[in-house]
Amino acid sequence: MAKAKLPKEKISNIKPSGNKDHSFFEMVFEVARQIPKGSVTSYGAIAAAIGAKSSARMVGWAMNGAHKIKPRVPAHRVVNRQGLLTGKFHFEYPEQMQELLEKEGVRVVNDKVVDFKNHFWDPMEHV
Repeated sequence: MAKAKLPKEKISNIKPSGNKDHSFFEMVFEVARQIPKGSVTSYGAIAAAIGAKSSARMVGWAMNGAHKIKPRVPAHRVVNRQGLLTGKFHFEYPEQMQELLEKEGVRVVNDKVVDFKNHFWDPMEHV
């Protein structure tokens, strides 16, 4: 018996000022709030965890405005897939992201998390 082919569900266009953006951003923030101290995850891992695998850049956009959100979102724990602190310019000052990570025991050299694999927290394991 042939397996029925289900249509791929597409993510609607998400605009930074629309209603859909609110629920997407809230899901991103909720995942980010669960990252334990001393751990990091990636934009892509968060996107995959909320069912929007190809929306890593949109997760980055959400992290860009996370400093305005209550309850607090630990955006400093979200890095790119190689462990680079690509979001550091969205903090109060560029070194702040590294300082916050280092206070939690995450070593950073040349804007990259040292031993990234051992600090990586995979939200898919917690969905």
